[in-house]
Parts: sequence; C-alpha cells; structure tokens
Amino acid sequence: MSPRVILKLGGSVVTSKGLSGAIDTRTIDAIAGEVARRPDVPLLLVHGAGSCGHPEAARYGITGGINANNRRGVGETHRAVRRLNDAVVTGLREHDVDAIGISPLGAYFIEDGDIVAATTEQLGVMIDLGIVPVLHGDVVMDRTRGASILSGDRLVRTLAPALGIQRVGLATDVAGVLSRDGEVIPNLTPGDLPSTTIKGSTFTDVTGGMAGKLSELVVLAREGVPSEIFHVSRIGDFLDGSPHGGTHIHGG
Repeated sequence: MSPRVILKLGGSVVTSKGLSGAIDTRTIDAIAGEVARRPDVPLLLVHGAGSCGHPEAARYGITGGINANNRRGVGETHRAVRRLNDAVVTGLREHDVDAIGISPLGAYFIEDGDIVAATTEQLGVMIDLGIVPVLHGDVVMDRTRGASILSGDRLVRTLAPALGIQRVGLATDVAGVLSRDGEVIPNLTPGDLPSTTIKGSTFTDVTGGMAGKLSELVVLAREGVPSEIFHVSRIGDFLDGSPHGGTHIHGG
C-alpha cells in the first residue's frame, strides 16, 4: 500500500476570507476532481475554517476562554465550520470520492490549549479502506478555559505521527512560504526560522496565519516528518509526488 498522506486545505482556499461565511464551491469542486483522479492515494483531508468560523470565534472571544457570558459562541463557531465541512464533503462525494466529515468537537479534549485526549485510531481504519476522512479546525472543550480553538494546522501536526503519515501537504492561496519580498522560500528547517521574515495573513485568523502553520510544521520536522506548502492549483503535483514550486519544510 502507498504511504498515507495528509492534505490540508487552507481556509483561504475553500472560503472567501474577506466575506463572512462565503464558501468557494468552485475551488472545492476543482480540488475534489484532483483527489478523484488519484483514487490509490491513501488520504486524510483537513481544512481550515476561513471565513466560516474565524469571525465567529473572534466575535465571541473564544481564544480568551468560555463562560456563561459567551458560551453561545461554542455553538455558533461549530455550526459555521460544520457548514463548510459539509460543503467540502459534498464536493468530494459528487466526484465519487468516499469522503466522511469528522468533527473534532466530539473527539478531542484540551487543557489550557494543549491536547490531552484524542480518538484517532478509527481514522487509520478509514484510510486503509479507501475512505477519505475530512476533519476541520473547530472549537473544542477545554478543561481549564471552557473551550479553545483547535486549528487545522494543529490537527495536522498531531495526526501525522499518530497515523504514521509520511507525506504532509498544505494547499494555500500563495505559492509557498513567501519572504518579505514576495519570493517563495524553497526550503526551510527549524534552524532557519529565527532569522527568516515572512509575509503573514491580512484577514481575521485566530490561529496565527502562516506563522501559526510554520510553528506546527517545525515540530513535525523535528520529529522527522517533512511537509510541503504550495499553491492550491498544484494539489495534483503534490499528490503525484511531483515538483510544485512551493516550500519544503524538513529537519535539515
């Protein structure tokens, strides 16, 4: 069997991040077509929240914790990201991909921002059967704060070692990790980051934008799991293991 693969879709590619709640169904359809053309890739999909979740989380101040005054934000944020997840799963299934949406809210438990419990073994069974689990950034319960945001990038970082993933790819709305001058940085190692300046996100993102992605992927690199960041139009190249013009993050 081919090595298991995680493909993470940035929230900026499946939604219009400047428009609250706007789902980009055309891009989802194009992505689903690329996945459908490669049925032999054992795949797990994760997507960000984009404009379906980040605005709600910010509006209710979820990153600061949950109490009786803002608890409504848990349901509002979860409902927003589930609507996006349903759209992604529907797009995949319309291309005959056996995709199933999986909500982290019922599978993860956090304490002060750190994952302390997760149910993930079933995901490996799905992948090996040719089913594509589709997870998403979500609000999850937190023993200390009441609730916290669990980003799609954190999911990738924790799922890769748990499921023996050997290839990790992040599809974004840019060609890779960009320098301040707008040039793609082709290779990054954990040792490079302290002296590297990058362009960040310009829209509401409660999970840290590109800097947040890199902080998670650096942990993977140190654990021996390389990752790749590339433009969404190059998903087919990534799935094929071909050059995509993006950024490779590795242990050095």
